[in-house]
Amino acid sequence: MFAEKVLQDRVVVVTGGGTGLGRSMAGRFAELGAKLVLTSRKREHLDAAAADIGANGAEVLVVPADVRDFEQVEAMVGEAMKRFGRIDVLVNNAAGNFMSPTELLSPKGFAAVVGIVLQGTFNCTLACGRKMIESERGGAILNIVASYAWTGSGFVVPSACAKAGVLAMTRSLAVEWAKYRIRVNAISPGPFPTPGAWEKLVPSKEAEEEAKAGIPLHRFGEHAELANLAAFLLSDYSGYINGDCISIDGGQWLVGGMFNRVAMLDQAGMAKFMEKMTPR
Repeated sequence: MFAEKVLQDRVVVVTGGGTGLGRSMAGRFAELGAKLVLTSRKREHLDAAAADIGANGAEVLVVPADVRDFEQVEAMVGEAMKRFGRIDVLVNNAAGNFMSPTELLSPKGFAAVVGIVLQGTFNCTLACGRKMIESERGGAILNIVASYAWTGSGFVVPSACAKAGVLAMTRSLAVEWAKYRIRVNAISPGPFPTPGAWEKLVPSKEAEEEAKAGIPLHRFGEHAELANLAAFLLSDYSGYINGDCISIDGGQWLVGGMFNRVAMLDQAGMAKFMEKMTPR
């Protein structure tokens, strides 16, 4: 499908680019000719990703930043501009999430997730979007959301609220910034195993089998599948796709809210489920 380097010389900023899906997408973008700016809070993760991706000759800039802090985001964008002179693409992938009965949540727990997912996405979109507008070259922004952005889901209320906000932002800016030739789209991934999120959301074999049972294809996603979809949406071959959200979840969202089935358990069943979900 990708017979040519469809992202040749595009400058791509990937948040949360040091680990998990961000790293997988960044690696695929590099294979397709992109120049990368990887950012997240932990330099050691970024350096490891850059060494791995750069081993094949890709140009990778590492800039640690906390997406919740606009000053840090602006500094990261400044470094990218200094190195490459422009930003063509932004992938808002940085996220935080955990499962909890909502009555047990603290306001700080809620704010932590919303701060990374919603405020962080806005901060990066604003800082990078301004540079795209100034350049008059256009650009592409891709936001990573979740199916519960439109269905909702119990037990991940902070993430559901934040992802819903990101989806609304996606659709709003797709209209507002189209005049600048900036396309804004989103991907809604289902379960893709990653070391970070997986330990919090699917920490046991029992939880893993239960998660698969709720997916019509009865399997989890492979990183290459998501990375290829992201590359397509950022390439010129999707030049008329704007303001959309593409699901890649094996049909999971059609079954209902991702974690809503837990609400059907009685008190004893709930206690047993939460015990399973506690990492050992």
